[in-house]
Amino acid sequence: MFNVRQATLKDAEQIAKVHDQTWKLTYQPLLANEDFQQVMTYEHRKIMWETTLASNRVQQYVYVAEHNNGDIIGFISGGQERTKNFDYELEIYNIYVLKEYQGHKVGHELLKQFVNQMIQDGYQSLLVWILTRNLYGKFYVRYGAKVVEAENVTIGHGTYEETAYGWKDVQHLNQKLLEAIS
Repeated sequence: MFNVRQATLKDAEQIAKVHDQTWKLTYQPLLANEDFQQVMTYEHRKIMWETTLASNRVQQYVYVAEHNNGDIIGFISGGQERTKNFDYELEIYNIYVLKEYQGHKVGHELLKQFVNQMIQDGYQSLLVWILTRNLYGKFYVRYGAKVVEAENVTIGHGTYEETAYGWKDVQHLNQKLLEAIS
């Protein structure tokens, strides 16, 4: 069993571990080896999460899924849509679940908590970017996301296509999340 809660500064190290481990597992097959080798290290991720969680100026939602033993097994983070090129208010920046917990509704519960907070705060639309070749795109489509745009992104020295998925109405997403439970 697990529970979902808002992240705190003391979670930075465990979030960084989940982020580093799951990012590498997900993206190593999708990136050229030389590009993969140039990604952020665990140490950089730890500093990034400490900074994010300690800042009062960074408006970011961060929730963790915590196993009953206290270990963080997944997390979601997001905030304002960063590009300002699309008519979406918020963006999911990260959602990662340790491999051994995938398929156990952890991502579902993280997304549900994120969406509930969005609705409570009066936001209505949501966007998420992933590499086009990333098979986890089906997770978003399952909950009604539509393809918004595809653009190229540079990782290391390589260029890769990224796809944006979006929900114009997060109430619709919320309904899909509730239906998936029953």
